[in-house]
Amino acid sequence: MTIFLISVITGALGVAYIAYGRRQTKFVPLIAGVFLCAYPYFIDSLVWLCVVGALLLAAPFVIDF
Repeated sequence: MTIFLISVITGALGVAYIAYGRRQTKFVPLIAGVFLCAYPYFIDSLVWLCVVGALLLAAPFVIDF
């Protein structure tokens, strides 16, 4: 149940990153949003789900093109 909840939250944040990236024409938030929507399908561990999600959420703030 916890993994499902985290997957839903990261998917929602991914959609928000995609919308932001499209409106501002920024490539990094757009790609981070796509990966946020897709990566929960491939990771089964709760720890790795949180670690990868945190890295993808921070990516647009750290990588600035």
